[in-house]
Amino acid sequence: MSTPSSQGTTYPFATQFMFFFWTVVGALLAALSIEVFFIPNRLIDGGIMGVAMIVSKVLGGQYLPYLLVGLNIPFLYLAWRYVGKTFVIHLIWAIFCFAVWLLLIDNFFYHPFRGETIEVVVIGGAILGVGLGLIIRMGGSVDGTEVLGIIVNKRTGITVGNVVLFCNIFIFAAAGFVFQDWHPPLLSLITYFVVVKVMDSVIVGLDETKSVLIVSPHSEQIGRAIMEEMGLSITIMYGRGGYSGEEKEIIYVICERLQLADLKALIYTVDKEAFVAIENIHEVANGNQAARMRSKLEKFSPLMRKKH
Repeated sequence: MSTPSSQGTTYPFATQFMFFFWTVVGALLAALSIEVFFIPNRLIDGGIMGVAMIVSKVLGGQYLPYLLVGLNIPFLYLAWRYVGKTFVIHLIWAIFCFAVWLLLIDNFFYHPFRGETIEVVVIGGAILGVGLGLIIRMGGSVDGTEVLGIIVNKRTGITVGNVVLFCNIFIFAAAGFVFQDWHPPLLSLITYFVVVKVMDSVIVGLDETKSVLIVSPHSEQIGRAIMEEMGLSITIMYGRGGYSGEEKEIIYVICERLQLADLKALIYTVDKEAFVAIENIHEVANGNQAARMRSKLEKFSPLMRKKH
């Protein structure tokens, strides 16, 4: 059994301010999406927020902020016991901001959006995704199922995303029975995928980096052209054809999305028969960048501090 680290860490004021500020902004956007788009159109969010919305449907919508806080309390304990105190502080602040914004919007700024289904799903899901993405990027969370996912991941290796998705399937199914209508849960499931996609874009960033593998008998000419004409670095790897047994040089190059078209044109100018494999990658870092990134992540990630 793991226990939270007892070592305290003092962060610069600017770092703490950015965390608190962007968490407030993210919670505001998430609350706006829930109150303006989701509730008026009978959609539900996933995770603990979804459970709170289902229960509030039975007890009364005015109890939603209190249910959000109350249902997350057991997960706060689990986070303190198995994840770390810093994460618990972030979690408490994010949940508090989310609940307060829900309460304020419901009582003072309630203007429901009633439009076409596609508008509700896309716009509402995008706003919620941006809000949650900002909170998670700052090291916080408003969903206890993510805490459960972290614990399960540490013990079994199952990814956090798969644990959350598994929980959400049951939550959406429960909503179908409570609402006695399967249309809202199905729309909620579609909206969930919009939320996840937008949230990932906010967390990871919008820059798309590509890795390209090039196999050609003219690898020397292609490599020289890539370095001289595009200014990109390349790596030469050596392989062997599985069928022919022929030794081959494989060029590995990383480029930005906007450079990809020029890169392919350059490759096929040298060799029209070249084999090109392209993949998306989320991040590229050398040793110095990795060290800086580790230092930055340690400000927000109790898991990394404990591991290292």
